[in-house]
Amino acid sequence: MPALVNPSPRAFKRILPGTSLSGQVAEAIAAEIRSGRLATGDKLPTEAALVSQFSVSRTVVREAVSRLKSLGLVDSRQGSGVYVRELAFSPLNFDARAAMSKQAVIQIVEVRRALEAEVAGLAAQRRTLADLRRIRSTVAAIDVAVKAGGDGVAEDVRFHRAIAEAARNPFLIATLEYLGQFLQGATRVTRANEALHSDFARQVRQEHAAVLLAIEARDVAEARRAAGAHMNNAIERIGRADPGFWAQSGVLLAQPLVSGLARCA
Repeated sequence: MPALVNPSPRAFKRILPGTSLSGQVAEAIAAEIRSGRLATGDKLPTEAALVSQFSVSRTVVREAVSRLKSLGLVDSRQGSGVYVRELAFSPLNFDARAAMSKQAVIQIVEVRRALEAEVAGLAAQRRTLADLRRIRSTVAAIDVAVKAGGDGVAEDVRFHRAIAEAARNPFLIATLEYLGQFLQGATRVTRANEALHSDFARQVRQEHAAVLLAIEARDVAEARRAAGAHMNNAIERIGRADPGFWAQSGVLLAQPLVSGLARCA
């Protein structure tokens, strides 16, 4: 396969104001790698091309590439450029033969529960002031998106990713990156269900705030507890969803998740 020197900028997600620009650029490129549109051995666009495609500064692009390197997704070849690495680390292999909409969403949240608790604990221990700013900005972005009539899914995923980055464990980050293709489907389902109940939405905001406060206070045990409680409550909220929701909207919203699982089986 010939090297992909300059993929169409339309392949990348739109950059949103108010959140980490370098994180968004890294996330967009990582999504292209995970999907296979940027394959092992492909060359990333030049720094200048990425600056143009994303309409960001060179500093933002360099930070994004550095983040991709820390995830083990790319490496630099002196005098040549940045290339996609072979993905030797495949943390999970799903069997989706028994996966059904509601059950599949609950199972994904159960996987998240174990990961998110540990990630939050490490973030509380290792976070920097810059990490805190990123996490706070994602919390604010969720509220802005919801007030504007959006579902807040992308912002919710970025909240959890910002915490994972603060944990500074490349293997945990890589696992969450791998799960990312499924988490958006699961998050879309849970947030659509929560949007039907004002008490659900209020609980989620309070749970996010509890995780953030524990990380700010460097309280490792409380961060783990708050993150685990957030996942436990998410499972409970899914279970409490109106039967009509799952018979209609829930099944349709969960379909990308089930399809994604099937592709990995």
